[in-house]
Amino acid sequence: MTETSAAAPRTTFVYDFAQGSREMRELLGGKGANVAEMTRLLGADRVPAGFTITTEACVAYMEGGRQSPAGLEREVADALARLEQVAGKRLGAADDPLLVSVRSGARESMPGMMDTVLNLGLNDSSVEGLAQKTGNARFAWDSYRRFVQMFGNVVRGVPGVRLEAEIERIKGEQGVELDTELDVAALQTLTQRFKALFQEQTGEAFPQEPLEQLRQAIGAVFDSWMGERAISYRRINRIPDTWGTAVNVQQMVFGNKGDTSGSGVAFSRDEVTGAAEPSGDFLQNAQGEDVVSGVRNTRDIAELADIMPDAHHELMEILRTLERHYGDMQDTEFTIEEGHLYMLQTRNAKRPAQAAVRFAVDAVEEGLLDREQALMTIDAGKLDALLHPTFDPKAEIQQLARGVAASPGAAKGAVVFTAQAAVDAAAEGRAVVLVRPFTEAEDVAGFHAARGILTSEGGKASHAALVARGMGRPCVCGASALEIDVEGQQMRVGRTLIEAGDLIAIDGSTGLITIDDVPLVEAEWSDAFETVLAWCDELRRLGVRANADTPADAQRAREFGADGIGLCRTEHMFMAADRQPKMRAMILADSEEERRAALAELLPLQRDDFEGLFEAMTGQPVTIRFLDPPLHEFLPQRFEVEQELEQALADDEAAGGVGDGPKLAELRRTLVRVKALEEVNPMLGTRGCRLGILYPEIYEMQAVAMFDAQLAVRERTGTAPLLEVMIPLVDYETELELMRRLVLDVAQERGLAVGDDFLVGTMIELPRACFQADNIAHHADFFSFGTNDLTQTALGFSRDDVESKFMGVYLDRKIIDRSPFETIDTPGVGQMVRMAAWLGRRTKGALKLGVCGEHGGDPDSIDFFHHSGLDYVSCSPFRVPIARVAAAQAAVAERIAGAGQAT
Repeated sequence: MTETSAAAPRTTFVYDFAQGSREMRELLGGKGANVAEMTRLLGADRVPAGFTITTEACVAYMEGGRQSPAGLEREVADALARLEQVAGKRLGAADDPLLVSVRSGARESMPGMMDTVLNLGLNDSSVEGLAQKTGNARFAWDSYRRFVQMFGNVVRGVPGVRLEAEIERIKGEQGVELDTELDVAALQTLTQRFKALFQEQTGEAFPQEPLEQLRQAIGAVFDSWMGERAISYRRINRIPDTWGTAVNVQQMVFGNKGDTSGSGVAFSRDEVTGAAEPSGDFLQNAQGEDVVSGVRNTRDIAELADIMPDAHHELMEILRTLERHYGDMQDTEFTIEEGHLYMLQTRNAKRPAQAAVRFAVDAVEEGLLDREQALMTIDAGKLDALLHPTFDPKAEIQQLARGVAASPGAAKGAVVFTAQAAVDAAAEGRAVVLVRPFTEAEDVAGFHAARGILTSEGGKASHAALVARGMGRPCVCGASALEIDVEGQQMRVGRTLIEAGDLIAIDGSTGLITIDDVPLVEAEWSDAFETVLAWCDELRRLGVRANADTPADAQRAREFGADGIGLCRTEHMFMAADRQPKMRAMILADSEEERRAALAELLPLQRDDFEGLFEAMTGQPVTIRFLDPPLHEFLPQRFEVEQELEQALADDEAAGGVGDGPKLAELRRTLVRVKALEEVNPMLGTRGCRLGILYPEIYEMQAVAMFDAQLAVRERTGTAPLLEVMIPLVDYETELELMRRLVLDVAQERGLAVGDDFLVGTMIELPRACFQADNIAHHADFFSFGTNDLTQTALGFSRDDVESKFMGVYLDRKIIDRSPFETIDTPGVGQMVRMAAWLGRRTKGALKLGVCGEHGGDPDSIDFFHHSGLDYVSCSPFRVPIARVAAAQAAVAERIAGAGQAT
C-alpha cells in the first residue's frame, strides 16, 4: 500500500472505535460501525480497543490505482499511537508486544469473502517477549506460526494447501493428531518452515518490521474487495462494487492461552430454525479462525455452560442485550482469554427463510418489534427456500452418514468435488451437490451453481454453513465419516466408494446423507409463514396475481394466495399432443372456410380449458391473452420436413412408387406452408394482434370459447371470475380498436356487457405503445406491461442469446450491475413503464395497470412497480408468496419514508 500525494483526503479516513456508532455504517462498514456501537453499549472492558479505516479510503485507494490516498498513512500512525497508549503496549515491542487483528468490514456483511489477518505484530523478537510476559511459550509460538501462516496466505498469496501440508507433515513427525498437541519445539520448527515457504514463494524474507506488516495487511484487505470471490459474492447478492470496504484494526485478545480460553460464534437465536434459543459453536484453546475455517470440528455453545459457566452466563446476557438494542437476531464473535469474555463483533444474522419468518413472528409476540418492523427484517428474495423440497417422509432411506444440519432443505444430484465443476454442470442444466472437506471463499461460485453443499469438516458457523444459509442452499457440514479425496475425485464412507458423477442426496434440516435416489416432496408452510403472509395482505397495496395456463396452475396459485390470474398464455394450450394435429390443420388450411372448420374442432377443447381456469379462480379476475406467437412455432422446422420428405421419397421409390402418394402430398403441402411462414426475425414478425388482424377467425374462436366458458361456469356455480381479455403486441391504437370491436361483437351476441361482465385491454410490450399510451388507452380498460418483451425491444437484447453471449462480460465490465431480465432496468425500461402509466391514466383515470413479465416476482422490481402506481403484479405461482411479502415491504418502506419527510 504505497501512498500517493496526488489526491488529498476529502475527510477523516480513520476513526477510533470510541468515535463511531451504528449510524455511521456507510462510512465505517458494518463491522466497524457495530464494534463502535458495542463499545458504547458494553464498555471498553468488554470490547477490545481499535480503529477503523473508512470505506472512503478504500474507494480512494481503488480510484488511485491501488495507491494509498494522501494522508492515510499518517492517520493510521496517529490512530495506532492512540491505541498503544490505551493498551499500554507498543505494536511488536520486543518485551511486551501489542498485537492486532486486521479485518475487512463492508457496509453489507460478506461473510468469508474478504481477508483477515490475526496476531499482527509478532516477529522473531516479539514472540520471545510474548512468551516471557505470559509465561506461556507454547501460546506465543502457536500465535506466531498462525500469523506467519495467515499473513503468507492472505497478504502474499502463499498457497494454503502448501501451508496445510506442512502442518500435516509435522503432526506426522510428532505422532499427534491435533494441532493443539504440538509442543513448543514443534511449533518453532513449523514456523521456520512457514517462513522458508514464504521466501520460496515470494522471493522475500518474512517481514519483521511491525509497521510494514500493518501496511501490507491493510493493502491486502483493500485488494480483497476486488478479489474474484468478493466480486462473485457481490454480483449474486447485488452489492455495488463502488461501496468499498472498511478495515478494522483491533487489539488482539487470545483464545489460545489454554483450557480457560477459547473462541466462538454465537447467535442470539437458533440460526437454522429461528427458535428463541441462543446457538453457536466454540473451541477451547483456539483462535476465531479455527472456528470459522471449518478445519476443526467445533463444540455446541451449550457445552460452554459446563466448561466455563461464568463466561457462558455473561455471553447469554450480552446476546439478549444486543438483540434488544438492534431489534434483530444477532450473529456475534467472541473470545475468552483466561476466563474473561470479550465481544469482537456483532451483526444482524444472515439466516435461512424459515428462521427469518419465525423470528419475525416471535419478535412481534415478544413485543420486541411491531408487525411492520418485523416484516422489514425478512429478505423476500430468499423466501423461496420455504418451498424447497424435502425427503419424502414415507421413503425408506438407508443412511450413508450424518453431519451437522447447517442449512435447511433437501437436495440431490451428481457429486462434484470442485466449484468449477459445479459451475460447468449448472451451465449444462445438470443437478449437482458440491462435496468438499471444507470450503473456502473462492468456492462461492460453486455454491451458487450447486443444489446443495456437503463437507466433512466444520460446523454451523463454518464458511460452508454461513454461505449456504445466506444463499438458501441446503447444506450438511462436519460429516466426519466422509474421507474425501478431491484430487482423486472420490470419497469413501467405510467400504462405500463414491466417485464424481455418482448420485448423492442430503437433508440440510436433519444432517442426513444417503446415496439412495430419495423422492423429494414440496415443503408445507409453517404457521409462522401463514401469519407473515396474513400481515402482508393487510399491509400491501399492490395486488398479486399469478401467471397460469392450466387449471392445475390456477389451483396452485390460489393455494399460494394469488388475487387472480394476471396472464393465461393460450398458446400453451395448443401444445398438447392431442391438439397439435388440429392446430396444424388450421395453419395448413388453404382458405378461411377450411381454417374455420379446423377452428371448430379446437373450440370445445379451448372452452374446456377456460372453464377449468374459471372454476379454479371463481370470484377472482382472470386475464386471458389471445394467441401471441407466430404460427410457424406450431409446425415442425423446415429441415425436419425436408428430411422427412426426402426419406419418404426414398421409401416410395424403393417400394416402386411414382412419388404421388397421400403422405408425400401432405409433406409437400406442409413444406410449402412452412416456407411461406418463415420469417427472418419472427419475434418482430407476424405475431400478436397482427395474427388477429390477418386471421380474425382465430381470435373470434378464442373469444367464443372464453365467453361460453364464462357463461357455463356462472350457470353451474352462480358466480364466475371477471374475465379480462388481453390483446397482445399492440403498436397502434387502430390495432386495438379493431380487435376490441371483434371481442365486443362476440360478447354482445351472448348478452354480455363490457365493464360488467368482462374487460378488454392490451399488453404493453413495445416502445411505441409506451409513447402512444394516451391514445391506446381510449380503447383499453387495462394495461398489462409485458416487461419481458418490453426489455428485449427497448434494449435490443434477445433474452435467448445475451445471457450466454455477452451478459457476463457486461457484468464484469460494470456496464450493467445485474441482468435486466431479472430486475427491471429502472432508468430505461422502468421509465417507459412509468411514462405509459402516466399517459394512460391521463386519458382514462380508472385505467387498471399491471405487470405480467418475470419481473412481477422480483422484490426489487416490485418495489419499483409499487412506487410507479401500478395496481398489481403477476408472476409464476411459486413466486406469489414472495411477491406478497415484497409488495407489503414496498408499502411499509413508503410509509416510513413519508413519516421521515414529515418530521
